[in-house]
Amino acid sequence: MDGSKITDRGNEELDMENAKLFLTRIRKPDKNTPRQIQILVSIGIALTGIAIGVFQKYLDSCAINELPVILQRLDIGNYFGRFAIWILLGTVISIYAKTPIRAAINTFLFFICMVTGYYLYCNYVLGFLPRTYMMVWVIFSFVSPILALICWYAKEDGIVAVLISACILGVIFSQAFLITQGFYVTHLTEVITWLIGVIILIRKPKETVLELALSLPIAFVYQLFIPYWG
Repeated sequence: MDGSKITDRGNEELDMENAKLFLTRIRKPDKNTPRQIQILVSIGIALTGIAIGVFQKYLDSCAINELPVILQRLDIGNYFGRFAIWILLGTVISIYAKTPIRAAINTFLFFICMVTGYYLYCNYVLGFLPRTYMMVWVIFSFVSPILALICWYAKEDGIVAVLISACILGVIFSQAFLITQGFYVTHLTEVITWLIGVIILIRKPKETVLELALSLPIAFVYQLFIPYWG
């Protein structure tokens, strides 16, 4: 065998090992959870995704005056049509997984099942199927495992985790507050979503302050390139 090929393969394996060690230093996977428990958790997440998808479309199809007053005031029907809640739910599923691979699997299951429940209700209960809009969510579902792999490392200490958390909170902040044209609240529900995000990503005081400080310019840049439309 060519000696150069052996060397190249050895270098690739060394690079992979170094990358693995680097990621493990950020957050170490917990591989002690029994496989049966992991499967049950994944099934539960999938069923929750279907239920939320059906519930979301049910809200969409209801007249606003048919909903309880508190849900009308919170504009809950449109809330699920905006972005912040899905960032928060994807983050929660990701960071509380035991390993980054489980984070990717569970997040994908949640979103693809949510989309399935939503559009099955559209098709079989309401009698229509918006295929173009559906494909947007299908594509997002297939992208979500990559985002989940990254988000999994947010629930730990250290600068890398702080940067990931700042990105997550910055995007949610950009959905809760408009900051490129003055400063004002977009929706109360988005503010609540952002506060929940801060709570679940809280860490040591200095890191929390840094995380929040970094999230502000991230939100500003996000709104410059992706204007708020909710």
